[in-house]
Amino acid sequence: MLQLALHSGLEDWSVNLERLAPVADFVAEVIQQRYPVLDVPLHSRWRHFVLEGVDLWAGIAHDAHGRDAQWKNSGVAARAAFDLVITSVLLDAGAGSEWQFRDRGTGLVVARSEGLALASLRWFQNGGLSDDADEPYRADAAVLRRIDETSIEHAFQAGHDNPLAGLRGRAALLNRLGAVAESRRDLFALQDSPRPGGLFDALSLKVVDGGISAATILETVLEALGPIWEGRPRLGGVPLGDCWPHPALKGEQPEDGYVPLHKLSQWLSYSLIEPLERAGIAVTDVHELTGLAEYRNGGLFIDMGVLAAREQSAMAATHAVAAPFVVGWRALTVALLDELTPLVGARLGLESGQFPLARMLEGGTWAAGRIIAGRMRAGGAPPLHISSDGTVF
Repeated sequence: MLQLALHSGLEDWSVNLERLAPVADFVAEVIQQRYPVLDVPLHSRWRHFVLEGVDLWAGIAHDAHGRDAQWKNSGVAARAAFDLVITSVLLDAGAGSEWQFRDRGTGLVVARSEGLALASLRWFQNGGLSDDADEPYRADAAVLRRIDETSIEHAFQAGHDNPLAGLRGRAALLNRLGAVAESRRDLFALQDSPRPGGLFDALSLKVVDGGISAATILETVLEALGPIWEGRPRLGGVPLGDCWPHPALKGEQPEDGYVPLHKLSQWLSYSLIEPLERAGIAVTDVHELTGLAEYRNGGLFIDMGVLAAREQSAMAATHAVAAPFVVGWRALTVALLDELTPLVGARLGLESGQFPLARMLEGGTWAAGRIIAGRMRAGGAPPLHISSDGTVF
């Protein structure tokens, strides 16, 4: 897709690679401000559970360990962490510009992705996803199947005066997650009743010499969660998830016309690395995952002039997720993140092995995209408009 764009092969987008250097300068500056000693962690949902320097999940896990001897078993702790992060990532797909969450525990008022993270953490912490009053820190498939819009509305403090986009889509997604967990006991119930956290045990079976590759994590996530995505393309009877056709792509096989993006699945894969490593399983080859095709990373390239719509009127229109305009933008975002990573690393004086893509995303392009959006538009809104059901971004 990037090569097509560079040779005027895309109807919707043009690319100016000369603008990558200023983007690299800006991202490097943001990273140095946020991480002065360049100790940038991997991009994951766990970063959103740290607010004002306090790691809320670490505190919850420490408390659970003190009250329950079972938490000394790394599998118990890992399943709980998987339960939390899987449901939290799936609930994260865009909050809208008006919603916010008031946290009673900290007194903070938090919006957007961080607010969704905090709300989902509190819901989980309070046992809202557990089917066992004596074990609050779990997400049972039976409960996930019962969740409705009202459940999410209450947990996320949403309402007419605090609107949260995509309530129905989020509830339906958790319902399907519960159904899949119950139907695929080989992936979700090897050591316990069906729950998202059971995926830890499925991944543990794929460990070789104490380690597992990031690609294996993603492959397992795609197999396990593929059926939960509605309204997505199917090929040969297989649900493809966040993978879309684009008319500019040609090839001999049907699959040659598709762009695999898998934003939520890859972010989830990044987010499963830490609980696996805490359980003593090394995760290798993290560089094999791609960047994430979403508003902040992709918005950064638009706002700083690397990407430009060929028709300016398209920036004011609202587009479907499957529209070539959106698929092209997201594909170019992924490709350009690969181009940008070594440029940013060089500005920071770091070699590629010291500065993988996952660290640039965290340090990084996501934060820089939010900053530049805040400078250019009221409320930091993205530069383009997409009609989403709350299950893509």
